[in-house]
Amino acid sequence: MRHLVRATLVVLSMSMSFAVAARSDEAPFTEGSVVHMTFVRTRSGGDEKYMKFLDTTWKSLNEAAKKDGLILSYRVLGAPATNKDDWNLCLVVEYKNMAAMDGLEAKYRALMEKQVGSMEKAEEQAGKREEIRDVLGEKLCRELILK
Repeated sequence: MRHLVRATLVVLSMSMSFAVAARSDEAPFTEGSVVHMTFVRTRSGGDEKYMKFLDTTWKSLNEAAKKDGLILSYRVLGAPATNKDDWNLCLVVEYKNMAAMDGLEAKYRALMEKQVGSMEKAEEQAGKREEIRDVLGEKLCRELILK
């Protein structure tokens, strides 16, 4: 009987140590949503015009994308530029995951055509924005949620 109890205790302790060892091999985080950031520097005198574009066209496009389930959220972050080469606005669009970005260009194209009327018109409007802002770069980040 003692041998049976000891054997059971040994098996239990081994299974617990395997569980602890298996857990220690896991990453200390889970993958969260994906954020696309566009870093923009508005040119002198272009702040208000660009913010008006963001408040109208950009906002309505993102609201439509959110309604269609293409994105989770969007926002604009403002910060004083630290030097002449720094950004002062960051446009942030959040996606559920990397897979949500598959085929995204075609889906956005359809939304944009509904919104603006045609791709030619959208490109014409984009050209006008070049006069009031510079896109300094973009970054794609994944949220890492600590366990």
